[in-house]
Amino acid sequence: MQHITLLLVKFITCLIAFALGLDLFFAATFTDILTFSLLVTVISYIVGDRIVLPRFGNTTATIIDFLITYVSVWVFGNILLNSYLQIAWGSIISAVVITIAEVFVHRYILKHNAIEEGPQARQSHYKQHVDYGTEFAEESDFKDKK
Repeated sequence: MQHITLLLVKFITCLIAFALGLDLFFAATFTDILTFSLLVTVISYIVGDRIVLPRFGNTTATIIDFLITYVSVWVFGNILLNSYLQIAWGSIISAVVITIAEVFVHRYILKHNAIEEGPQARQSHYKQHVDYGTEFAEESDFKDKK
């Protein structure tokens, strides 16, 4: 049930963001907004919330969500929309609005453990604090060639 609620919140957020970014300032159709919302909701939920958030945390997942929104509107906007200016500003405005909302969605997910811990949520091998070490030794069978 939590997954459906999260998907619904993400979808409504995307609808509002794309209505602001694409329809309010530019002439995008409701079908374009609905298509972008559905696409970004599904990709953002799978990649951002199910894969990146449990492994790398809120900041990285928020950055990934921004990039997913920006790139998806940029790429698919070239196909569906006519104006280059519409695509550029629409993707920036939409990505910023969705990123602001995703911060709160990610906090809710992390606070209420809405994403189950499974084998895919194990800690990655990424080490945030790298330990640098140097080995000092002498050659044991060094022969003097004098």
